[in-house]
Amino acid sequence: MRALVISPDSPTGLTFAEANEPQPLANEALVCVHATSLNRGELRLLTIRPKGWIPGQDIAGIVERAAADGSGPAVGARVVALVDEAGWAQRVAVPTDRFAVIPDEVNFVSAATLPVAGTTALRVLRHGGDLAGQQVLITGASGAVGRFQIQLAREQGAAVTAIAAARHAEDLRSLGAKQVVESIELAEGPFSLITESVGGQSLALAIERVAPGGTIVMFGSSSGELTPVGFRQFVPGHEGARLQTFAYYTSGPAIGADIAPLLALVSAGRLETRVSLTLPWTDIAQALDALRQRSFSGKAVLTIAG
Repeated sequence: MRALVISPDSPTGLTFAEANEPQPLANEALVCVHATSLNRGELRLLTIRPKGWIPGQDIAGIVERAAADGSGPAVGARVVALVDEAGWAQRVAVPTDRFAVIPDEVNFVSAATLPVAGTTALRVLRHGGDLAGQQVLITGASGAVGRFQIQLAREQGAAVTAIAAARHAEDLRSLGAKQVVESIELAEGPFSLITESVGGQSLALAIERVAPGGTIVMFGSSSGELTPVGFRQFVPGHEGARLQTFAYYTSGPAIGADIAPLLALVSAGRLETRVSLTLPWTDIAQALDALRQRSFSGKAVLTIAG
């Protein structure tokens, strides 16, 4: 089968190659991949993984061989999954607790946006508990995770303040943000939940805006800056607040069980999956360049030839 593999000698760091066919374990189904979405974290993986390694985490496709242990759907089912690696290939073996069946109303491209970004948004928000009537602050709100967080927090009845450039304001309000401001300095708290993906000064200012007993969930550091944190930042005025770290790959089992309700929301028209760029996987260089330049809001998806 064909796959995109790490190739340090290539201008893109990737090349097409013939790869070994996956050998599924008893609890794994063999999936023929039709679409895969790109994640910013994969840019780093491209620089640290060895030659010949196959990237790719978000995949959507059709079950070609059902799991031998009888778990999961039958051959022919349309599924979406999160895998640790090897998604940028024509076929991949997937543990059945890592995928969900795609409703008829949802296409492969849309479904492929959900595994990393959608489940990250869902699981980060869970750290805030019951969000009904709560004030929620979302930094980096114009990215894929931020956009999902706005919509999911809206679904739960939260009042959302989003941090994003002015050009995104109208769009994010249409998703459910009550207020959109260009910098965290302009955000008026206190907030019972702050989702923080920027780090550095943004995280320091988030501490100043968290409500007593509230939660700041750190799930990224796009600024690359460190944040000095001390006890006096929390008192007075922020007593009992906590800093919570989150990483999707260590933050809960059976991720397919979280993809399923996201698919249901998409199917019902209550969750938008913004696909800003759809390209055949032969155009991987163009897709990676757009991702590095942050030239779009939402997700980039590659379609994979069978």
